[in-house]
Amino acid sequence: MWRFEPRPQPSPFWVWASPLLALGLTVLIGVILFSALGKDPVRGLQMFFVEPVRTAYAWGELTIKATPLLLIALGLAVCFRSNVWNIGAEGQYIAGAVAAAGVALLADKGSPSGYLVLVLAAGALGGWVWAALTALLRDRFNANEILVSLMLVYVAEMILGYLVYGPWKDPAGYNFPQSKTFESVAQVPRLFDGSRMHIGFVLALVAVALMGVFLFRTRAGFAQQVGGLAPMAARYAGFSSRRALWTALGISGALAGLAGALEVAGPIRQLTPYVPAGYGFAAIIVAFVGRLHPVGLVMSAFLMSMFYIGGEMAQSRMGLPKSMTGVFQGLLLFALLACDTLIHRRLRRRAA
Repeated sequence: MWRFEPRPQPSPFWVWASPLLALGLTVLIGVILFSALGKDPVRGLQMFFVEPVRTAYAWGELTIKATPLLLIALGLAVCFRSNVWNIGAEGQYIAGAVAAAGVALLADKGSPSGYLVLVLAAGALGGWVWAALTALLRDRFNANEILVSLMLVYVAEMILGYLVYGPWKDPAGYNFPQSKTFESVAQVPRLFDGSRMHIGFVLALVAVALMGVFLFRTRAGFAQQVGGLAPMAARYAGFSSRRALWTALGISGALAGLAGALEVAGPIRQLTPYVPAGYGFAAIIVAFVGRLHPVGLVMSAFLMSMFYIGGEMAQSRMGLPKSMTGVFQGLLLFALLACDTLIHRRLRRRAA
């Protein structure tokens, strides 16, 4: 008979090295998967891990994918450290995109040059409001935040669909379900000529620094983490669980909403029904691969961005299905969970 039992002390080395091991296992399984599909595994891995970083332009495209993933994962890291399970960041991302688009569509040729600030602020506020619905239901009625936040994703998608197919539909858009293109004052400026990299990536890096200070250098951040690790100790110390709930979901919703605003005002420059790209769900994997640490999230966001771009290249150049992106994301998550299980537990044979 075999059983898992807790280890006396998990290895500090493997706590941080297990994401690399999980990536190695993902690559190994990917090789097997490519071979089973009758595709060249070397070329397949090249699509996912070489082509996305081969040129300066490719790096710019990588930052476009990494920016929303990083912002959303930063907010989720606060939630998960606080033991608040926000699974509906995708809905908060959509709500932020809708709110930002609503403000952007009000702009005209005479709008001031700083109008973009209002657009981004509206996106952050929209995401905050959407997350506040979950916080309110959890706080007042003890509703499960996992189910509430997840169900609100579909509500946000229906609101988005109603707007782009209805009142916000561009009358000059040849009947396509999309808003009109935003005015230039409501668009996120690019950082370099010949690249689509925009200032949203800089804002994401600033958010990384601010989140590091908040989590590890402030009393409020310490209270959030204590409440997640030891709720009884947090109550004994006088930390408010209600405040921790609202703070965690508020930060997470605002950052997800900001990500949505940067997406519609940046590379898309209009509101379309294709704004939901799964970033809110993929950011959960980013958060755990990055060990809920702001610096680790930067690296894991870039890795997940490579999966997105690599999946698109594998689809167009090798004829692989679009679902390969999700397959690699899922493989990475399950490999990480398996590694983490063995970090904290060991397999022992039970004496007869």
